[in-house]
Amino acid sequence: MRLHITLADDLVAQVDRRVGPRRRSAFIARTVEQALDDARRWDEIVASLGALSDGHDWDGDSGEWVREQRRHDPRRTG
Repeated sequence: MRLHITLADDLVAQVDRRVGPRRRSAFIARTVEQALDDARRWDEIVASLGALSDGHDWDGDSGEWVREQRRHDPRRTG
């Protein structure tokens, strides 16, 4: 689809220096896709806030928690 957008001259110059005037559309399309993907992922992060319960077994002394996990691992031989 064709679309008419307005960009500042210095922004167009930067795009041209980076990709050349014949690759503007592809560069802009790729950049918009990346921005939309970033926004979607950020929305998912925000939506998941609070999904994990507060408090974990390892919060007090994480080193002791790891040692305890290792002691009860049946694959451990030593």
